[in-house]
Amino acid sequence: MSVPTRARAEGAERTAHAVCPLEELPVGEGRAYVVDGRQVALFRHRSGRVSAVQAACPHAGGPLADGQVDERVVVCPLHLNAFDLATGASSTGADPIAVHPCRISDDGVVSVEL
Repeated sequence: MSVPTRARAEGAERTAHAVCPLEELPVGEGRAYVVDGRQVALFRHRSGRVSAVQAACPHAGGPLADGQVDERVVVCPLHLNAFDLATGASSTGADPIAVHPCRISDDGVVSVEL
């Protein structure tokens, strides 16, 4: 479903990719998708917001989409390392994860910028 559009963010060109309909994401859970050749984890929060981060934990490749998530963090299911969903920072000082801007269109499609 990837439909790229161009956007400028902080001086760098990014491409927005339509990923999935919002209703495909269960509230309070994550799902992993391949977006432009990259693994991305999407999380639909109880507030209605959607977050997008790299899908694999940098420590041992843990599947972040399977981790526990709240409004602020996702916890790696392998080693319980928490990552900030806004900044990508690790709670333990380990390598951060990539955070991707995302949007929900008026017709309910989630897009991620890479």
